[in-house]
Amino acid sequence: MTQTRLQPPGTAARRLVETLVLNGVTRVFCVPGESYLAVLDALVDHPGIEVVTCRHEAGAANMAEAYGKLTGRPGVCMVTRGPGATHASIGVHTAHQDSTPMILFVGQIALSDRGRGAFQEVDYREVFGGLAKWATEIESPERTVEIVERAFATALQGRMGPVVIGLPEDLLHADGGPEPVRAVVPAKAGLDAGFLADLGARLAWAERPLLVLGGSGWTDEAAAVIGDWSERLGLPVALSFRRKDILSNARTNYAGDLGLGCNPELMKRARDADLLIAIGARLGENPTQGYTLFDRAHTALTLVHIHPGAEELGRVWPTLMSAVADNSLAAEALATLEPGRTWHDQARAAHDHYQAFSTPVAVTGAVNMAECMAHLGEALPADAIVTNGAGNFAAWLHRFYRHRACRTQLAPTSGAMGYGYPAAIAAKSIHPDQEVVCVAGDGDFLMTGQELATAVQHGINVVVIVVDNGTYGTIRMHQEGHYPGRVVATDLKNPDFVAYARAFGAFGVRCERTEDFARALEAAREAAGSGGVPALVHLITSAEDIAPNRTISGLRAG
Repeated sequence: MTQTRLQPPGTAARRLVETLVLNGVTRVFCVPGESYLAVLDALVDHPGIEVVTCRHEAGAANMAEAYGKLTGRPGVCMVTRGPGATHASIGVHTAHQDSTPMILFVGQIALSDRGRGAFQEVDYREVFGGLAKWATEIESPERTVEIVERAFATALQGRMGPVVIGLPEDLLHADGGPEPVRAVVPAKAGLDAGFLADLGARLAWAERPLLVLGGSGWTDEAAAVIGDWSERLGLPVALSFRRKDILSNARTNYAGDLGLGCNPELMKRARDADLLIAIGARLGENPTQGYTLFDRAHTALTLVHIHPGAEELGRVWPTLMSAVADNSLAAEALATLEPGRTWHDQARAAHDHYQAFSTPVAVTGAVNMAECMAHLGEALPADAIVTNGAGNFAAWLHRFYRHRACRTQLAPTSGAMGYGYPAAIAAKSIHPDQEVVCVAGDGDFLMTGQELATAVQHGINVVVIVVDNGTYGTIRMHQEGHYPGRVVATDLKNPDFVAYARAFGAFGVRCERTEDFARALEAAREAAGSGGVPALVHLITSAEDIAPNRTISGLRAG
């Protein structure tokens, strides 16, 4: 008879888990490993933390990142040493680029073996130093609570981001020191009265103002307040790349999103603005069209940049005014201003341009992705969460799907393929009563498609629409633009995705025509709802329709 061995109280592993509990962690995404067995064992005694077992560390890390993005609290991922850590690095990179709070716990070799080239040894400070806000290891077990609490504070304060903590396996069994006392409350900065008064005066004089919202950490209340205020004034609002859910796209002053494939009318409006107020948006490469949208001399006279991270202010663009402030606090303060004028004509024109740009366009193939994505927006409830990874398929989703509620978009500004399906699993695990739909490309989906097993195992019934055009579409588009007709490395031989889904115990349906999409989507939603299984729609599209208003033949013709 095997005797059960109980981990003694007060170990570093137990203190780690107790700190997670005190800080409100209810879910951990992991791939188990022998290097942190003591932490897994400690989780057994805390059933309030659900352990989601994943099939690949990249999937687990992407789930944790999506959790952080959706909740505003650090998503927690646990992986084993060496290959486990490097597999998970993609999620850390996305969390860094997307300003998402996340904590990655990584098993580590015994402290006594460091520097020997031990089995799966990796220097996590060196490997993750440029990817994370902070990368460290627990080297004194009695400081475990201190290190984990600092991780929460670091992930949540300023520009939010990821923290990586190595867990030497021999220290996890040692005395973990004092218990945690209270949850970490992150420090947040607001706008001072003088800055706000100066901004109010400049807004009162502006003839062509534009408000740009982006970044992470938005509360529903702050988004609603600044949405109501800007709409009342007729102040046009643009949202940054893959932040389309901060405000309802139906608001009468919504001008569209600054991202890849941007509306030319919106780009013109941004260039012509005599006062550009950016809250939370970094104004990086994609929103500024490769840093060409603005002129540095012009931003010095027009840009008011508000961001929670001081290091982002003046990083690329000189400013007229700048301030370090939490996005939500800044938005709520801005909404107290009364400039004494309105811009309703400009808001109306900006919204008309957005609506025209998001109206479906014609294609050459049997499936019109523009119409399919527009139908998706009409069929789903306003609070449905839509996720995606990276690829040209996402251009159709972002352009033609209209978000109507906050926290309904999960998409990587990092441009990471394979993100969408794990993100959907995370979202559905948080909000089981909300519909969650992932839109994925064929190449994109197969990078993390094995997480179908995770969805089935845990009863997380999401819907995925696999857009199959048999090519790595983004690369093919650039390939045809630079080297027309010289196709190499971009063609894909795909499986029968319906059979693939069924092999996992999920529902699958194939769709080859636009007019059949509504029925296929309905069947998938029904299966994921009352049917109680994850569902997949295999949507066959033509590579000729490589992007909205772009075809391969057109690219070859120059």
